[in-house]
Amino acid sequence: MNSAPKHPEQPDIRLMQGNRACAEAALAAGMRFFAGYPITPSSEIADFLASALPRHGGSFIQMEDEIASMGAVLGASLTGVKAMTATSGPGFSLKQELIGYAALCEIPCVIVNVQRGGPSTGLPTSPAQSDVMQSKWGSHGDYPMVVLAPSSVKETYELTIQAFNFAEMLRTPVILLSDEITGHLYEKITIPPPEAVPVITRRSPRVAPNASYKPYLPNEPDLVPDIPDIGTGFHFHTTGLIHTPDGFPTREPEEVRALITRLHDKINSRKHEICLYEERNTGDAELILCSFGASSRSCFQVVEDARKEGRKIGGIGLKTLWPFPDFIFHKLSSSVKAILVCEMNCGHIIGEVERVCEGRCRVEGLGKCTGTMITPSEIENAIKRIK
Repeated sequence: MNSAPKHPEQPDIRLMQGNRACAEAALAAGMRFFAGYPITPSSEIADFLASALPRHGGSFIQMEDEIASMGAVLGASLTGVKAMTATSGPGFSLKQELIGYAALCEIPCVIVNVQRGGPSTGLPTSPAQSDVMQSKWGSHGDYPMVVLAPSSVKETYELTIQAFNFAEMLRTPVILLSDEITGHLYEKITIPPPEAVPVITRRSPRVAPNASYKPYLPNEPDLVPDIPDIGTGFHFHTTGLIHTPDGFPTREPEEVRALITRLHDKINSRKHEICLYEERNTGDAELILCSFGASSRSCFQVVEDARKEGRKIGGIGLKTLWPFPDFIFHKLSSSVKAILVCEMNCGHIIGEVERVCEGRCRVEGLGKCTGTMITPSEIENAIKRIK
């Protein structure tokens, strides 16, 4: 439902569903092409954009399946249009080959995965956070990924815009890893005016079209090439094969190493910029509750209750899952007694926390894969077991 026009000085405050916030934010970020295929619990995103995108001068297309929709998104992005698709677990699996293609060919786009229970058809309308590792390692080969995980409607709006900005800044696919709870949650949020939305636009090549142009030649020091859009007068070659800066295939070991290394370095060198998180009461904490997505809500409730009782418990809510924010846990593991990782899966992020902490503090996990949310009482029971 569209809200009534606001006075310019009045904030635009709305009661909004998480999936709707994702769609609205994508429009605010400049997204003008969406291709997808209906699948719960993400279908509200496509449903809203089917009518809203044409009104914003954009295009919406329902493809025959998830593979075709991912291909359409990449084709649109290659012409210079900000493009997005939205899906859930089974559809996300089908998109993986083309996500890998986008990573190698440095095609900016946003893929929304509103997670549900699995494997296979699993639990179509129940929450899970079990696509964490797939979001990084889902396609074959060695490539980096940027993955953001919202825990509220407000964060869904903000991180959707951030996803497009990272995609354009780094020329890479970016995944917004939501979940059924966050996607279907209704909360009151304030929609910023268009002029207040930070939007990054794609860079244009710095040279005039010429026969010797090298589209994949990286800029220094950001390591990101200024690849031209199709139809802008540049003639260049795009391939899923390993390629040199001129875009043509190579098997030379040093040229292979240079490309794969650069793809990783352009993201890993910006970890402190890309890795977003929220800290609560970590300064004097003896125990840290770590989580992401909808599970963060329960963790932060426990932190709030514990502080009222004088217990030294703090919380970390990860908004960026990949690249993993090692620097957070390097610091925390030297000052706390234990970290409890809470996630709606059989244990994904806990392995990363254990890797980084290297035994400096105790790391325990609360994993839940029942298709239901982790509750504050379950976290309290897990804390008692640690003590």
